[in-house]
Amino acid sequence: MTLSNLISDRAKKIEVSGIRKVFDLARSLKEPVNLSIGQPHFDVPEAIKAAAKDAIDKNRNGYTVTQGIPELRERLKADLVERYAKPDRDLLVTSGTSGGLLLAMLAVVNPGDEVIVPDPYFVSYPNLIALCGGTMVTVDTAPDFRIDPSKIAAAITPRTKVILFCSPSNPTGVVADTAAMKAVAELARDRGVLLISDEIYRAFHFDGPADSPAFHDENVLVVEGFGKTYGITGWRLGWVHGPKALVEEMTKLQQLTFVCAPSIVQWGGLAAMDYNVSGIVEDYRRKRELVCESLDSNFVFNKPGGAFYLYPKAPWGTGTAFVTAAIQQNLLIIPGSSFSKADTHFRISYAASDDTLRRGCEILNRLAAAGPGK
Repeated sequence: MTLSNLISDRAKKIEVSGIRKVFDLARSLKEPVNLSIGQPHFDVPEAIKAAAKDAIDKNRNGYTVTQGIPELRERLKADLVERYAKPDRDLLVTSGTSGGLLLAMLAVVNPGDEVIVPDPYFVSYPNLIALCGGTMVTVDTAPDFRIDPSKIAAAITPRTKVILFCSPSNPTGVVADTAAMKAVAELARDRGVLLISDEIYRAFHFDGPADSPAFHDENVLVVEGFGKTYGITGWRLGWVHGPKALVEEMTKLQQLTFVCAPSIVQWGGLAAMDYNVSGIVEDYRRKRELVCESLDSNFVFNKPGGAFYLYPKAPWGTGTAFVTAAIQQNLLIIPGSSFSKADTHFRISYAASDDTLRRGCEILNRLAAAGPGK
């Protein structure tokens, strides 16, 4: 028997991330202009680093309770009560937002169940759904990439188990409006479907306060994270909150998989909750303006309301063809086909220095003006 015969059908359904392919390519290029990485470029605040180091020195290096250390849970619970005024929402500290999303899928999705996802979507969603044997049903949001509740309603079938979306969106940066959030939350409730709201970019709202479908219905499961907000993506710290019965099932699954979120990281997360990120958010708002103004003459795009991504339409050819040309000019960006059934756009991350952004925009404008094959 060959090794290939041993690989499960589940694993064979999983595709290597298009983002990861670009990361790997970056290693082969000499000092590329990198606008591909969804990684905050700022240093981790010293107080957060110090808290994690202190946890090591105080020998807080062993397992924690699966739900998360009590000190962090108490702070998160207080945050929930302040934001939602719903003290009955349960919470679980997870190993990153990806860990939280996987646990949610495992707890709810059976083989053959359908998960409705607006297109474009975060690159991991199809694979998380496939791991559970589910089927992803996409709902097109072009050209403005805003959620249309009527399209979601039309996509629901007797096999639908979950509606999953991210706001602010990765890859588009689009923020779902309050009316759409309310409508989708009520739709999910009335049709007996779980709504999962991926709010990893909650801190990065540029044009108004953060909204959530959980403000409109208590049955929504919300997934949040520390990594993007505080620059600690590699620390793998997230949390979920929602209906108690569902969170209890996810806790059971975490105990038998991830066991707990990294112990020292949880202490860092506790310190992070005392850090004011408004200055960081303002800096990214300014970077958004820099990139949008630089590309406005040569590209068509929707101005992002949050996160730190821009999703322009390729000015010629497919998204993949344009990205290939950009890489040949030592510029790393991500093709839209990594996030969508359509190969028409590409993603820029403006989580980079101003100098890198200016150099990247210069290359993009030059490519747009030159046309294909130039």
